[in-house]
Amino acid sequence: QVQLVESGGGLVQPGGSLRLSCVASGSGFSINVMGWYRQAPGKQRDLVARITRNGDTNYADSVKGRFTISRDNAKNTVYLQMDSLKPEDTAVYYCKADRFGISSWGQGTQVTVSS
Repeated sequence: QVQLVESGGGLVQPGGSLRLSCVASGSGFSINVMGWYRQAPGKQRDLVARITRNGDTNYADSVKGRFTISRDNAKNTVYLQMDSLKPEDTAVYYCKADRFGISSWGQGTQVTVSS
């Protein structure tokens, strides 16, 4: 079982930046894909970005060029650098880890973009 703990959310003005972190514990050494998802009020949870153990990435079209996902396998940690934030980026951001076909989720961290 993998436990995930996110941090780094908060309130930021439009155009600002935030960096989210997610630390995996338990069986982090065998995690293949780690990713970030987000869910705004009344909407479904959608993929933001994900990264494989080898560093291959893919992003939602809405965040391409603004967000960067990275990973430190030695620390079992995935990061999401969010730049040029927009009000529509406001959501709860969740970390997800896939290990041997089983998905684990973090508790989520709130990101609010507002002036």
